[in-house]
Amino acid sequence: MTIRVLIADDQQLIRQSFGILLNAQPDIEVVAEAVNGQDAIDRIAARCPDVALMDIRMPVLDGLEATRRITQDFPDVKSIMLTTFDLDEYVYEALRAGAHGFLLKDSSAQQLADAVRTVAMGGALLAPSVTKRLIEEFARGGAPRAVPRGRVADLTERETEVLSLIARGLSNSELAAHLVIAEQTVKTHVSRILVKLGLRDRTQAVAFAYETGLVRAGE
Repeated sequence: MTIRVLIADDQQLIRQSFGILLNAQPDIEVVAEAVNGQDAIDRIAARCPDVALMDIRMPVLDGLEATRRITQDFPDVKSIMLTTFDLDEYVYEALRAGAHGFLLKDSSAQQLADAVRTVAMGGALLAPSVTKRLIEEFARGGAPRAVPRGRVADLTERETEVLSLIARGLSNSELAAHLVIAEQTVKTHVSRILVKLGLRDRTQAVAFAYETGLVRAGE
């Protein structure tokens, strides 16, 4: 099945470059481009993409608010935020808005394609660099607190351990190696954690772990 993608960025060069790279993939098609958040919402309604690559900083309507509206009005569309971590200060807010992952604007063609495929298949794109940014936000006390969904007490001891390691940025394969268990067992633990806590994906799991104090900045 071909993955349909929308690219939203106010820089024409970024849109064109990403479009060329993605359209070169046999299983990905760029079906629309947008110059701001409102334009992205309008084009999503018309073109029904599977994945939206969304710049955080855009005129008229920024990527954060656009992602909030897309999450609410088009829940089947997965959003990946386009970011440069030395500039953007809104990683945590983007997670809360419903973003499924982050992608650096200088990513390679392979990283770009892999990110689109991962998110389209229901996964979350949360690199260690993103986790580090989250930790920094909490260390500064700048991340907003929300009412926790679910209770850590509902988790087993192993599930609590897995959640804390997810919050530190470990992938499934790294978790399996660290805990000396099969990767499929890790996936089962992760699925149960998300169900018990009422979370959508790993990105929300990381935010939950810090919000509830299960993991603290600097640990």
